[in-house]
Order: sequence, then C-alpha cells, then structure tokens
Amino acid sequence: MARPALLVADVQNGVVDLVLGTGLSARKESYLQRMSTTITAARKAGIQIIYCVIDLRQGHPEVKPDSALQKALQFMGNFLEGEGSNVHASITPQCHDGDLIVYKRRVSAFVGSDLEIVLRSLAVGNLVVTGLSTSGVVLSTIRQAADLDFDVTVLEDLCAEMDSVAGGEFA
Repeated sequence: MARPALLVADVQNGVVDLVLGTGLSARKESYLQRMSTTITAARKAGIQIIYCVIDLRQGHPEVKPDSALQKALQFMGNFLEGEGSNVHASITPQCHDGDLIVYKRRVSAFVGSDLEIVLRSLAVGNLVVTGLSTSGVVLSTIRQAADLDFDVTVLEDLCAEMDSVAGGEFA
C-alpha cells in the first residue's frame, strides 16, 4: 500500500488574503478551520504533512517580468527567501512533530523544489493535495504528480479559487 502525504500548498498569508479575502470573512475562517482540522487528523493518523510555499530570490529573477505571476506577487507580497515560510498562523507547520516545508520557485509544487526527492525518500506513493488556488498550484501540481506516477487525491473542500466577483484576474 502506498504511503500517503498531505500536501498543503500556498496557504501563505498573501495568498490566503488574495483568494479568500482580507479581514475576518466567513469564507476565510471556514476554510482555515477545515484545513486545521484536516491537518490535525492527518498528524494523529501518522500521515506526513508537507507544506509547499513560494520562496523567491530578491527581485524575483525566477519570474518573467510583466507575467500574470509577477503581477500577483506584487499584490500578495514578495515571498522572499530567508523571511520564513509565511504560512498562515492558524495552520503553522509543526516541524518538531515531523511536518516538512518545501520551498518552491514557481506555481507547481514540483518545479524549482525538492518535493519529488522528499516524496521518493519517504516512500510516498499517494499525494493528498490541498491548497490555494485550484487553477494554480493545485492543478499544476496534480498534473505533474500524475505524470510522475503518484496516486493523487484532491480534497475539494480544501481547495479554493479567487472569487471573480470580489477579486479579479492578473492576466
């Protein structure tokens, strides 16, 4: 049986605010509570928790100028390396309990990170994916995970997309 890992992707302060709204919105609180409950249950079940976070160099040389990603980063924050993972406080990684943080340079959790090496080293075969946003990190990651022969499960209620009414496009 394939060992599972729970991937918590891009649930960082700037992304949470962009996708779920700033302030204390019901949507934001509900999402973070569900995520916290799931992480706690996964830990108790002995499932590896892996947080994937955006971590870029000063000036964002990894991102093409004037791209949709660059525009989104300007709105959300810099996500500069060395400034911490910036994971939302309600779901802070518990590294002393075995949670891992994987730093990535692009939208997919696999591109520009050591995620595949970590998964293979831990003998993970089933990747359970959550994150913000569905059309960004979630879609990019599950496509690549499937190509790399991981079994993939997406927790639909722990994925979210920017509300087009409240948000907008960065294209």
